[in-house]
Amino acid sequence: MAKPISALWKRLDVPGHDAASFVQDGAGWRLSGTAVFQSEVDGRPVAAMYEVLLDAQYHALSGAIRGVNGHTPFSHDIVRNASSWHLDGRVQDLGDIVDLDFGFTPATNLPQLKRINLAIGEAAAFDVAWFDITESKLIALPQLYRRVEQRRYAYESPQGPYAATLEIAESGFVASYPDLWAIEPH
Repeated sequence: MAKPISALWKRLDVPGHDAASFVQDGAGWRLSGTAVFQSEVDGRPVAAMYEVLLDAQYHALSGAIRGVNGHTPFSHDIVRNASSWHLDGRVQDLGDIVDLDFGFTPATNLPQLKRINLAIGEAAAFDVAWFDITESKLIALPQLYRRVEQRRYAYESPQGPYAATLEIAESGFVASYPDLWAIEPH
């Protein structure tokens, strides 16, 4: 059984923190965490507990998010089956995307990096099923990773738009997501 890993990040653009763990779960993996931050939209406090279940190849099988945005509670369930994605029971038109990315945490980059497993100099472009707390649907978000060093990836999400060099911790979690998140030292 693989050793569990965890991380604690400080949010850089607004007050906040995120703590996550990644553990082997049967034949697959479980990524879970809690993000607490100030909404960049209206300044209200947001608390979100999240979980992503993955198969042995790091493909997302399901996700869940529970929390509160200001005084408004929210709860979302996401499921991927062989033919489609579902958000709260509603079919989402996303094709054959296999990655689930939550826009409010750096934790969901870990399964993507493990799945693509790039060598230095290699690149991969793919879409992820992207979800943010303020949305009511999943969207296909293009992403590009190019491994430039052992623990550095040139990352781009052109739809965002966002481009930066991500620094990766020894654990595999993103250590530095410029202007957004920085891992706290142990």
